[in-house]
Amino acid sequence: MDSVSNNEIENSASYGKNPSKIKFQYEDDDEQVVQDETVTESSNLEVDEDISMCDPTTAAAVDDSMVGGDKTSADYYFDSYSHFGIHEEMLKDVVRTKTYQNVIYKNSFLFKDKVVLDVGAGTGILSLFCAKVGAKHVYAIECSSMADMAQEIVKLNGFSDVITVIKGKVEEIDLPVPQVDIIISEWMGYFLLYENMLDTVLYARDKWLVKDGLVLPDKASLCLTAIEDADYKEDKIEFWNSVYGFDMSCIRKQAMMEPIVDTVDQNQIVTNCQLLKTMDISKMTSGDASFTAPFKLIAERDDYIHALVAYFDVSFTKCHKLLGFSTGPKSRSTHWKQTVLYLEDVITVCQGEAVVGSMTVAPNKKNPRDVDIMLKYSVNGKHCRVSRTQYYRMR
Repeated sequence: MDSVSNNEIENSASYGKNPSKIKFQYEDDDEQVVQDETVTESSNLEVDEDISMCDPTTAAAVDDSMVGGDKTSADYYFDSYSHFGIHEEMLKDVVRTKTYQNVIYKNSFLFKDKVVLDVGAGTGILSLFCAKVGAKHVYAIECSSMADMAQEIVKLNGFSDVITVIKGKVEEIDLPVPQVDIIISEWMGYFLLYENMLDTVLYARDKWLVKDGLVLPDKASLCLTAIEDADYKEDKIEFWNSVYGFDMSCIRKQAMMEPIVDTVDQNQIVTNCQLLKTMDISKMTSGDASFTAPFKLIAERDDYIHALVAYFDVSFTKCHKLLGFSTGPKSRSTHWKQTVLYLEDVITVCQGEAVVGSMTVAPNKKNPRDVDIMLKYSVNGKHCRVSRTQYYRMR
């Protein structure tokens, strides 16, 4: 497979343009999978003793020794990444984790004898990958209490002399070195931008990355399509109109404003997929994550439209061969799933008719980790004419 040059990946959305059919190489036992969207094991655990039936004193001691063992559910609201469960979900996301592994293992020449910064290291898995292929040193920054486990994991795997785990916020810590050669991070949230970790990566880039250094991944694109989803909308939204005979429609209004993260069946897709925005992480500024992008979704069959669906692709363009993955409904599923934005109107479309509009995206002013979305859309078709503006908040 030929490598893809940077100029073959769009840097911004163009009105009415579909996402490019880029061939990402997803390697698992050298198998290649190519889809219209970018596409992109387990180990045995030996337990010395079953402690589940120990006396309460022993059990309490074990619980307190675990990461976040002294935390309450309220603490986890602010420090959810301290719990191993969310890391288990991410590590078991084979598309996500295997792609990062392939990027590092198949391109060891990029990492050999280089100083690497892992932003939001979690368990330290990306740092371990980098150390294994010969990185000179890896600085793994993790703000949550999982940093303590990452430190132990590094020691257990014999990389204490190569990986330094630093507990704290990127914006508040000092590195032992003035510059790094590579910044690697898995910063993407639901709808790409939820949790606003991209800002942290950009801060680290501007503060520590050497000139012509690498940011991995270096490209991320947000895409949009439209679906028929009558049954699920009825279950999740219209349900509130009559609950055991009582009017709870005030909750329906709130439910409509909160996008739903779920897996969409590709057979529900009614229109083409539209590229909204591509971000070049190596060059963009923080403000570039706030944008307004036009779209034009063309119906590919006669059907109803109940919701728009957003998803994202990421790519590593500096590799020997282009690697990356898509979170779209036509690709292998990931823990990010897709983001569903339900419409107030049930739109009836005929094949060839268009839903035209724009999407405005920005961090919430009070809580920058939330995302505010303004959707404007209109249809002027044979059976449906509508124009509306809706507001959503990812929280």
